[in-house]
Amino acid sequence: MTPQSRDIAANWLVDAGLRPTRQRVALAELLVGDGLHRHVTAESLFESAKAKGDAVSLATVYNTLRAFCDAGVLQEITVDGSKSYFDTNTHDHPHFYWENESRLSDAPSEQLVIQQLPEAPEGVEIASVDVVIRLRKK
Repeated sequence: MTPQSRDIAANWLVDAGLRPTRQRVALAELLVGDGLHRHVTAESLFESAKAKGDAVSLATVYNTLRAFCDAGVLQEITVDGSKSYFDTNTHDHPHFYWENESRLSDAPSEQLVIQQLPEAPEGVEIASVDVVIRLRKK
């Protein structure tokens, strides 16, 4: 990575109100250092950090991803109730889940039309709607 990608990562953290610790900056750099959006799992981010030579534990990666989600700079998408992906694009948008590859990608939101949602039970409101479209090879 470059000094510029580290600056992008550190600024991303500061803008979110997060302290830019060495480990947070290292992980943020992998997530947003090139300015592109990505979908990662904790395990894939851990492997990327390890390959880059960053000394972070898997527990640190999980804790950091949770802090990023709590700060609103990552969106967690759960697939199968047990597998979580983390998306740097926090705007509402649908996803494709590629079952054969265990991979998540953005789906074209301009093609998605939701005409009606069920009424929320009394005393609560709908906070968001997550759309994950599962794909598998024929």
